[in-house]
Amino acid sequence: MTWSPLTPLVAAAATVVLALLSDLFAPGRWRVPYAVALGGTLVTLAAALATPARQAGSVLCAGTSTGGDAIFPVDCAYVYDGRARVVAVVVVALTAAALLLWAPALRRGEAPVGEAVFLLTSAMTGGVALAGAGDLITLIVALETLTVPLYVLVALHRRRQSEASAASVTFFANSVVATAVSLLGAALLYLSTGTVQLRGLTSVPEQIPAEWHPVALTGLVLVLVGLGFKVAAAPLHAWAPATYDGAPVPVAAFLSTASKLGGVAAILIVLQGVLQNGPNGPDRGMFVAAGVALAMLAALSMVLGTLGALRQSRTVRLLAWSSVAQAGFVLAPLGGVSGLAALGPAIGLMDAALAYAVFFVVLEIAAFGAVVALRPGEPDGGSLDDLRGLGRGAPWRAAGLAFALVGLAGLPPVLAGLFAKITVVQALVDVDSYRLAVLVALVSVAGLAVYWRPVTALYRGGDATAAAPGWAPVTALTAAVAAGVLLTVAPQLLYTAISAWH
Repeated sequence: MTWSPLTPLVAAAATVVLALLSDLFAPGRWRVPYAVALGGTLVTLAAALATPARQAGSVLCAGTSTGGDAIFPVDCAYVYDGRARVVAVVVVALTAAALLLWAPALRRGEAPVGEAVFLLTSAMTGGVALAGAGDLITLIVALETLTVPLYVLVALHRRRQSEASAASVTFFANSVVATAVSLLGAALLYLSTGTVQLRGLTSVPEQIPAEWHPVALTGLVLVLVGLGFKVAAAPLHAWAPATYDGAPVPVAAFLSTASKLGGVAAILIVLQGVLQNGPNGPDRGMFVAAGVALAMLAALSMVLGTLGALRQSRTVRLLAWSSVAQAGFVLAPLGGVSGLAALGPAIGLMDAALAYAVFFVVLEIAAFGAVVALRPGEPDGGSLDDLRGLGRGAPWRAAGLAFALVGLAGLPPVLAGLFAKITVVQALVDVDSYRLAVLVALVSVAGLAVYWRPVTALYRGGDATAAAPGWAPVTALTAAVAAGVLLTVAPQLLYTAISAWH
């Protein structure tokens, strides 16, 4: 056992403490806690990149087993492997982007700076912990650490207090139910298997008594359903449009990207545990149940999210419904595991899901960044009519929004979005899951109409003026677009990083 993999987590937790203390010792000086939080986020990002991703570098393990030249952890609470590093790096980068997007509003006093940065960095810490969770306890605690601060962050909007409060209550009520469902599922899994471990399933008995099989199946489905809420997958998506639209736009951006990525990581961790035990065990029920449940969530999300987005006239609500559909694309590869009999092909499906999730969050944060940059000083994202003429009045910022929307649609020249769609379809075809592959293709075509509307709005009408947004939102938008360009010209960098975990 080594403690070095905890370096990013320690850096994130230290950022939370320092942000809190800086606000206590420098009251009324908004720049102090903000600078501490942003600086700590950048330090955490550097730590996440610099910490070696290795299976031997794990924490709180019950034992190890030798495999080749490496020592693999067994029954570990925290494992910082390649996939965990990808998730941690992206979550921290998204937190930095959210802080940059929020800077003008915090400077104007639209939210208390100390509370805002403390809660946002707390959510970041939960995301870093979630990335390497190795058992159900760590997974659920980390997921709630990521989620609970967001209840308050959604409500931190002094200029739209009634809308923000209503959005926060909606988010809280739905999230509590989802958490209860996940906890019940985790309890049933522990009752039936005798372990809370997920990555090190050698501790699970080879033969689970037959009478406990229905209990284990029920527990697994409940856990996946509860986690489906975190990614706003249909039919667990009703909270997302109202919450995103009522929250401060930077918080909505964080919810739509970092929180969703955390939910995807949690589902992958649970699924990996099921796959390690299911195909080779005496009972394939859990293996099949996981695939069927995820396939249903994926199909409903793609269809309902696309149909809902077509009806929206408000920009943030359109992006919210779009994110529901995108959650379906993320989960679609995981739906293909139900027909498999071995872990090997399933690894490709999990990699495809994570790759699509990263492609999506990069383009999504660029879209939200462009919305903030195009409407400086405004309390919300406005409507599609508010975008009219901005393609001429603010050409570079409008080009950033168009870039993100074209990428989300999966069209050239933004090949990052196209690579994401191809990755999902190819992964499904490789395992003969043709129905889901066809549905992904059909919904992708139908979804073009969703993104066509805001793009055309930008370049219709006369010239519209847009005030200068300030350096922080422009920096966030530029970084997000640059990341999208990098993934367009060198997507292999992401694929290599993701495949490193196995």
